[in-house]
Amino acid sequence: MAFRTSLRLAATAAARRPASLAAARFYSQATTTTTTTTTVPNPDPTEDSPSAKLVRSHAPFMVATYSRPPPVFIMGQGSYLWDVDSRRYLDFTAGIAVNSLGHCDPETTRVLTEQAATLVHASNLYYNPWTGALSKLLVEKTRASGGMHDAAAAFICNSGSEANEAGIKFARKAAKVADPSGEKYEVVSFKNGFHGRTMGSLSATPNPKYQAPFAPMVPGFRVGELNDVSALPELVTEKTCSVIVEPIQGEGGVRVATDDFLVALAKRCREVGAVLHYDEIQCGLSRTGEFWAHSHLPKEAHPDILTTAKALGNGFPIGATIVNDKVAEKIKVGDHGTTFGGNPLACRVAVSVVERLADAGLQRGVKEKEKVFREGFERIKQKFPDLVTEVRGRGLILGLQLTEDPGKIVTAARERGLLVITAGENTLRFVPSLVMSEEEIKEGLGILEKAMEATRA
Repeated sequence: MAFRTSLRLAATAAARRPASLAAARFYSQATTTTTTTTTVPNPDPTEDSPSAKLVRSHAPFMVATYSRPPPVFIMGQGSYLWDVDSRRYLDFTAGIAVNSLGHCDPETTRVLTEQAATLVHASNLYYNPWTGALSKLLVEKTRASGGMHDAAAAFICNSGSEANEAGIKFARKAAKVADPSGEKYEVVSFKNGFHGRTMGSLSATPNPKYQAPFAPMVPGFRVGELNDVSALPELVTEKTCSVIVEPIQGEGGVRVATDDFLVALAKRCREVGAVLHYDEIQCGLSRTGEFWAHSHLPKEAHPDILTTAKALGNGFPIGATIVNDKVAEKIKVGDHGTTFGGNPLACRVAVSVVERLADAGLQRGVKEKEKVFREGFERIKQKFPDLVTEVRGRGLILGLQLTEDPGKIVTAARERGLLVITAGENTLRFVPSLVMSEEEIKEGLGILEKAMEATRA
């Protein structure tokens, strides 16, 4: 009965769904909520709302791994989302840095639809045209961007965690080939880093909140402090097979690894024969205004392994592990695999997405939009000097450091039509679509300012 009810509610919502962005804006603005007396323009759905009824009908059947706010989203277009209750939200999250080309990008939808009617999956037992095409494109665009100059091959998988898991495995295999004694097995990661939820990638994510429920972790992982050059000789040793680092830590609070640190880290890795692994799952694919966040670094600081996901499919699940010959030549048939990874549907979508994200005009636009954000942040900082202490990040991966838990601000912003997320400790994280307009950015910053005002009262 509950299942039929949820289907009916979803069908009703779909039937009410606006047919175009213009119509959706009108519909959202013209619709009022009769179940609440609050004066905020976009109040969270109440317990007797269609959203709440739908959630209650589904919740008993879902493993409780997430704590979610009340809205149930049913439609997205460009920089906006709409929920079951017909509320419209400007999205500063882009699905956590995933929808870099916006929600329901027409070209992505066209490619996905065309390939879905052609071939979705045939397994990695056979060749298809798109796995190789994507691998070639990633290698070529990476080299052309000024990043990872010796990129040679790619392993296509399904997610960021899986891409990092492959990177960790590849590094350990490469070390065993170079040193058959098996003594070279340690993996170094850094405080505030986030690399995934699988056991290997989780072991490289030194956050007790994530690790404690599943301890003990995979053995052989060590943790260092980001940007501490002086600690590298003791941290990265002859036993180190790999060092995994985010050039910009997203989940950890939008903390940027300094150029000097990454150069010194690469040098130390070369000295001990360790593989250097850059995790650019959140900060890569033009989010910084460069194709890769490390593209501006000298060649000696380039990685041996580079992982990507998130924006790679603009919402369709896919990840990739890019390696140089030093790593690729040590991986043999049967060492690793994936059933769904490299399927023609995901790969064809990713080919289209990568070609567009590699566009120099788009990258210039990212840097211009960063300026708009920073100007807005400076005004907010001046208005709330006791609340805002620092702005971090590059391009459109930015963090606003606060002196208190941002939870109330996130809620107040959502109830005024803006979606924003947190990171690290007391940090608001901004990872919007790369094609969001400057007008939309200004609109969102205005809402954020009003949300902060509301929480100061």
